[in-house]
Amino acid sequence: MHAYPFTAIVGQEPMRLALLLNAVDPAIGGVLIRGEKGTAKSTMARSLAALLPDQAVVEGCPFRCAPPDLCAEHAARAARGEELPLVTRPVPVVELPNNTTEDRLAGTLDIEAALKRGEKRFQPGLLAAANRGILYVDEVNLLPDHLVDLLLDAAAMGVHTVEREGISFQHPARFILFGTMNPEEGELRPQLLDRFGLCVEVTGLREIDARVEVMTRRAAYDADPEAFCAQWRDAERRERERIVAARALLPEVVASPDILRRIAAIALAVGVDGHRADLVMLRTARALAAYEGRREVTADDVRRAAELALPHRLRRLPFDEQRSEQRLRDALSQVDQPPPPSEPSPPDHPDSGSPPSDAPSAPPAASDEPAAAERRAEPGAPIPLPALTLERDRLARSASGRRHPSLSDDRRGRVVRAALPDSPTSDIAVIPTIRAAASHPPAADSPLAVTVTPSDLRRNVRRTTVGVAILFVVDASGSMGARRRMEAAKGAALTLLTDAYQRRDRVGLIAFRAKGAEVLLPFTDSVETAHARLRELPTGGRTPLAAGLHAALDLIRQQRLRDPALPIVVVLITDGKANVPLETDSPLDEALALAARFAQPGLTTLVLDTENDPISFGLARRLADAAGAQYLRLADISADSVVRSLDAVR
Repeated sequence: MHAYPFTAIVGQEPMRLALLLNAVDPAIGGVLIRGEKGTAKSTMARSLAALLPDQAVVEGCPFRCAPPDLCAEHAARAARGEELPLVTRPVPVVELPNNTTEDRLAGTLDIEAALKRGEKRFQPGLLAAANRGILYVDEVNLLPDHLVDLLLDAAAMGVHTVEREGISFQHPARFILFGTMNPEEGELRPQLLDRFGLCVEVTGLREIDARVEVMTRRAAYDADPEAFCAQWRDAERRERERIVAARALLPEVVASPDILRRIAAIALAVGVDGHRADLVMLRTARALAAYEGRREVTADDVRRAAELALPHRLRRLPFDEQRSEQRLRDALSQVDQPPPPSEPSPPDHPDSGSPPSDAPSAPPAASDEPAAAERRAEPGAPIPLPALTLERDRLARSASGRRHPSLSDDRRGRVVRAALPDSPTSDIAVIPTIRAAASHPPAADSPLAVTVTPSDLRRNVRRTTVGVAILFVVDASGSMGARRRMEAAKGAALTLLTDAYQRRDRVGLIAFRAKGAEVLLPFTDSVETAHARLRELPTGGRTPLAAGLHAALDLIRQQRLRDPALPIVVVLITDGKANVPLETDSPLDEALALAARFAQPGLTTLVLDTENDPISFGLARRLADAAGAQYLRLADISADSVVRSLDAVR
């Protein structure tokens, strides 16, 4: 199958440039491509390999080594004076699927050698296959954490060390890391983000002619890939020659002391951590100059390099509405402009236009009083919340996430022990199985050194972390008192949403006010959507607490039908007051009876009490006691708390 030509891709110039610069200088460290679905992210990353010049490798080496960087085996052979035959091979592109296993990525015991000859030999994995090539990870933000840890170690050291299953082995693992992701599905860990040299944001093309050209070219490629690629063969050849020329010129490209100072000033202006950003900017600027046939780095090269190397390294809180591109442009403008002259501070005098410090405060606005009219309160500052203990269980799950420790029912997760299989399995614990087989002599007519019988089989027991489903049930009525109390409630909910965003939880949102409850958001992976719905949530009216609890129980029942094993957390934000019944004349008794139904296995509940009056009726605490829930008063939370919310006990 002919790969889609790199030069035939329409638009997406920042992504194209970032990939080409890594082709010129692989030491830049790869590219993270963030953006919408269907924007040629995967196509462009895969098609780049066809532009790269072939490389010499030692024939038969599983790590594709070549002098002077040889693997241990061929370095030893060269030291003995043996001649190492070299062959020319294309640069490999190794794809890492999200459902890969730790064995497949890191390598494992060679089962054939163990069974036939009783030898312990290493079977290389994907990290070995990617050496001196491209390691491509689609949807890298969905990669399980234990695989991310392996990638981090290999990317940092350029060497992969295996210490497992009785094997101790080390091999080179230098690769260009290309990753694609859709930010709506969750962010990357900061450690992995920093390992990507460059980062680009891509969106769909907005011009009609460009979109028509995309359809025209793709239709022609699908109809006859060979003929289509032939049309672009000359363009591909010219781009390949340009990359080869830039690689040859790169050692001659210099950056003046002023350029180095400019790079350092930009890094300080944007507030990045460490020095990797400075080094990546320098490498990128030099690659830019070489790609354009110049021997000296310019200020414009530095600006363009900063736009590629810094966006993913800026400190950013989830749901930060200021885009990183704008923050970066502001920082670059600061570097370009001299600092303004300092001005004396105005005197503290009433004539200066500001009230004196002892001026009486303005009376509270009428909208702060409870009222039936709708109003919208902006969220207050994020409020740190204490840890919420999730119930431990022995269920095995296949979901991914970063909150709740769980046994894994598929091949994902870290192996913690071996066990006898209780059903047919393909996840065989190799070493324990061979040890069990070695305890008895092989069959007389078997050519194998070890004969495995069904009773010898052992399975891997894996442990992973999974996300949970978090349901926010928010009292949006007027009974919550002044608007500043609703602001505090929203601030607490946004703190939990931030935590859910980072841990890949599913979230749902129910609000109750006026005459009933409304499911504003069924359980979804889009925490950003929940964030937007919460910010826009209007408040006011009566308090149908029982309706809110009933709606929550119904949504929980629906979720349990879809995924019985998924842990569910309910966060009820209320003052506990109720004045709208469902069926009886006692709205509070109805609410307490419904709250008791939350005390069920696999369901964890937190009640955030918004009551702030000096004399509390304790209604929210009664709800928490009935539900077997954890209880917390927002008024008691200190802004200086250092504990994190919803952090599951491990």
